[in-house]
Amino acid sequence: MTRDLNWLADLQRYGVARPFLQEQSIWAVWTYRFGRRIDRRPEGLAKRLLTTGYWLLFRLVETAVGVSLPKSVQIGPGLRIWHFGGIFIHPDTVIGANCTLRQGVTIGNRQQDGPVPVLGDDVELGAYAQVLGGIRIGNGCKIGAMAVVLCDVPDGATAVGAPARIILGTCGK
Repeated sequence: MTRDLNWLADLQRYGVARPFLQEQSIWAVWTYRFGRRIDRRPEGLAKRLLTTGYWLLFRLVETAVGVSLPKSVQIGPGLRIWHFGGIFIHPDTVIGANCTLRQGVTIGNRQQDGPVPVLGDDVELGAYAQVLGGIRIGNGCKIGAMAVVLCDVPDGATAVGAPARIILGTCGK
């Protein structure tokens, strides 16, 4: 298979020499990228066998590290997951480039078969943040720890609280 530039960007965001030994979350990211590569293969026996292998690997990694990152999610290059565990991403979610997720994050719908979030580029989600429903999180947004985001967040904004609200300014400035 050809080089996966998205995977190389993911590795670069981890910034350690041996991420597979130091960061369990990369197992989920690699499994996701592997599944996406399989989906690009031509139909046939090899694709069917690889897809079966992917699903077994997906369930094993999902159980071992607590990150559910299905291959149907659309994710740009440079995904970084800090502090693996308790991360659930709806299969129809769209996540932009260079996004960061921390432990306990949920991105999904608010009701069965309902719309799901779209995250722009360079979005950071704090620990246990919940982003729910057919909303858009703009480019460069920061979502605070334990925030429950139910409405759109404009580019460059910071959202905190439950339910989340936009705050102005930053700490220390």
